Amino acid sequence: MPDGTGRPRPMDLPEGPLDHAGMQRIPSGRWQVGEEGPTAIPGDSEGPRREVTLGAFLIDEAAVTNADFADFVAETGYVTQAETLRWSFVFMAQMHPAAAIAQEADAMAPEWWVAVRDACWRRPDGPGTDWRQRPDHPVVHVSAPDAEAFARHRGKRLPGELEWEVAARGGLDGKLYGWGNALTPEGRHMCNIWQGRFPVENRGEDGWLSTAPARSFPPNGYGLFNMLGNVWEWTRSPWVEGAEDARVIRGGSYLCHASYCHRYRVSARTWNHPLATSSHLGFRCVADMPGQAPCP
Repeated sequence: MPDGTGRPRPMDLPEGPLDHAGMQRIPSGRWQVGEEGPTAIPGDSEGPRREVTLGAFLIDEAAVTNADFADFVAETGYVTQAETLRWSFVFMAQMHPAAAIAQEADAMAPEWWVAVRDACWRRPDGPGTDWRQRPDHPVVHVSAPDAEAFARHRGKRLPGELEWEVAARGGLDGKLYGWGNALTPEGRHMCNIWQGRFPVENRGEDGWLSTAPARSFPPNGYGLFNMLGNVWEWTRSPWVEGAEDARVIRGGSYLCHASYCHRYRVSARTWNHPLATSSHLGFRCVADMPGQAPCP
């Protein structure tokens, strides 16, 4: 049944069969997670550094793309949160000249976010843009329920944040990034983040000013692309246990810069409201191994 806005509720969509294509298996084991060194952000509760035990699971090699999401919408008729509200947040430098500012803008949002009328996954930078211009880029402007609806239809779910972190580490223990401790080893860019003076100057030295294709840059040791940078990724974990109004997001985005948001590290974490949508927030899915209970 619709939820009163005309949108199908995620749990009303039938759970689809799992397709393993494009997924990698993360083995069961005991893993070190968290961080409490000088790079950790104390207010984000990155620590303590600790050992956790997780069962094996499957995870998407890359974030869900615009083309993936378009297939889902074609199959189900699903309407996203941003489409229902008829606005979403777009980074100020991305707003298309044909786009208009919505009056529903959140006065508490940072100045670089613009509430753009009719911005949604179909029109990532607002009217005048089209997802077909970037079919292999991560889908954005999706809320947590939107992501869960997609995942359920594919026989999957969103990752718990510990699953996400273990996968992002790529088998490396105690490193800042999924490839080691150097952000740009031998001068090579390994992820899509901000270079320059945030938020007014982005030199684009990594090749991208906004989102990059979902399979850009070298994969980590588990064969996973862009776990850091590019777009923030929803998890199913609450920011505070028992709270429903704040959901953990992981990975950082193309807007992250050390001077403002050094959260493109494997242990870094922050949160957003589950219904939030923006031009830098996407997701990837996981699936349980047969007979394996979901991990936190």
